[in-house]
Order: sequence, then structure tokens, then C-alpha cells
Amino acid sequence: MAQKCLKCLKYTMCVANLLCFMCGVIVLAFGVYMMVNFRMAALTPTLASFNMANILLSSGIVITCVSFLGFLGALKENRCLLLMYFLLLFILMLVELTAACLLLVFEGKIAKLVKDDLNKGLVQAKGATANATDVLSEWDLVQNKLNCCGVNNFTDWGDNVPKSCCLNKCDIPMPPYREKGCLIKMKTLFEDNFLTTGISVIVLCIIEVLGMCFAMTLFCHISRSGLGYKL
Repeated sequence: MAQKCLKCLKYTMCVANLLCFMCGVIVLAFGVYMMVNFRMAALTPTLASFNMANILLSSGIVITCVSFLGFLGALKENRCLLLMYFLLLFILMLVELTAACLLLVFEGKIAKLVKDDLNKGLVQAKGATANATDVLSEWDLVQNKLNCCGVNNFTDWGDNVPKSCCLNKCDIPMPPYREKGCLIKMKTLFEDNFLTTGISVIVLCIIEVLGMCFAMTLFCHISRSGLGYKL
């Protein structure tokens, strides 16, 4: 009976990590796609490395590496790989919980940092620099998607308000502009998805704890049996 349970546990780990590996590959591919087609480095110059494309790319690499390690460790009954898998999951869980706590504690400072960075990007978009067109196209994309204009409102653009800010009749001298700024829209979007994000982090931590428990159970049994268990 114990051998059947361990056999079931082994192949459950293999299937679960294989599914995670496939999801990691999808996330990685989506991150590469966003990096190529939706660059937002000029929108927030200082925080360029924390854009969605880089986050997806990093997450995809981590998921594929860790899940492949767990799959191979369970399949080959390798104690070293299982222990590394356990330690990596533990470290990832600590990083996630630490990031969540820091986000809650320093929410005001992070909001100010994002605001200052958006202002820098807006200044670059209004300037006559070589990459001003690229910066402006990124602002056009964000303003159309979030239904916003400028950082605080359309007055941030001065006399050269882009067409992505107008609601309709953009050809008239004083067209109606979007009232809310992109900073307020981003903050509202974050607050609306705060509960979903929190639940996702909790579910992810539970999955990681289960993965650690499975890995340690197999590790302990392989250690007791010497060369591994017979199936």
C-alpha cells in the first residue's frame, strides 16, 4: 500500500511539474512577444527594467527551470535534484512574501517613484529628442488603453496635446480631452485587482508548499531505501 502511494506521489509530481513547465514556456514566449512588440522602456525611464515584458520573461525562465528540476528529480529519484527543488521553492516563496510585504509597507513611496518616473517620460515625449517619437507612441498606446491623458490630466502636455487624449472631433481647435490622468487610472487598476493579486499569491504559496512537501516526502523515502524505491 505504501509503495502504491509513493508511486502515485512520484507520478503526480511528474505530471504537475510537466504542466508547470508548459505554462512556463507559454509565459516565456508571451514575455518575448511583449518585449518585441510592446516596449515601454521610454514610458518610465528609471523603472524600465520592471515593465511587464521583463517580469513575464523572468517569471517564465524561473518557472521552466524549477519545474524541470522537480520533474527530473521525481522521475529519476535523485535526492540532489529533489533537495535543490525544495530549496528553490522555499526561496521563491520567501521572495514572494517579502515582495508583498514591501509593497504594502512602502506603498506611498512606490507611488511617488512611479509618478516621478512618469513625469520624466512625459518630459521626454514633449522634448525634441531623437527618440521623442517612440516615447510619444508609447504614451499614445497607454492613453488609448487606459482612457487617460497625461500624468495628472491633459494640462501636463501644455499646448501640444496628442490626439490620443481627445475623446472625439479631434480636428477642431479645442477638442474634448480625457479628464483623468494615467497615474490615477493606474492606481485604480491596481486597487481593483488588489484582491485578485492577493489571492493569486496565496494560491501560489500553497502550491509551492505542496511541492515542497511532496519533494521532501520522496527525498526521505529514497534516503531510507538507499538506492531508491522499487516500483
